[in-house]
Amino acid sequence: MQFLYALRSKGVTDTRVLNAMERVDRAAFVKGLFAERAYEDMPLPISCGQTISQPSIVGIMTQALNVQPRHKVLEIGTGSGYQAAILAQLARRVYTVDRYKRLVAEAQTIFTAQDITNITAFTADGSFGFPEQAPFDRILLTAAAEDPPGPLMAQLRVGGIMVLPVGQSDAVQSLIRVTRTEDGYDYEELRAVRFVPLLEGLGAD
Repeated sequence: MQFLYALRSKGVTDTRVLNAMERVDRAAFVKGLFAERAYEDMPLPISCGQTISQPSIVGIMTQALNVQPRHKVLEIGTGSGYQAAILAQLARRVYTVDRYKRLVAEAQTIFTAQDITNITAFTADGSFGFPEQAPFDRILLTAAAEDPPGPLMAQLRVGGIMVLPVGQSDAVQSLIRVTRTEDGYDYEELRAVRFVPLLEGLGAD
């Protein structure tokens, strides 16, 4: 309950999102020295020099995405797998991609252990999205781009929503929501955030 209260106090009010986050144990995605801090609202280091986002930001991004039960979702930046596991509670299917093979393998191990069967995780350059499965109802980026990547915009269904941080990695970034319309794209700025940068190519594990 303390965990949910902390989320609510930071602006996560969507009941479906709160229920999904209650069902997914963040401790399963945090290893070693930092495991005892899994329930604190703070980012924590994971493998490959990446981080697991703080729960309140995960909740705010998930809430902004407004995932519905029949949706097909693409996540760019698997990381620990925590965000994908929450999306999997809300969507029909989640595709998650990361540039680090090690992170994808570790996340897949956790998905299997948790019996989460509606996630497909794979290693690729996320800036190109996943055209084989496009269009997507929702797209979420957990790394900051200078601008919303063109290939991802093109893979968003009309009426679809993409949530991502934009801005330089060493400056203030903004979390934005992009909605694809019949005529183009609508942009909404949500809040200031700080994420690792979206990098092209595959990472060296």
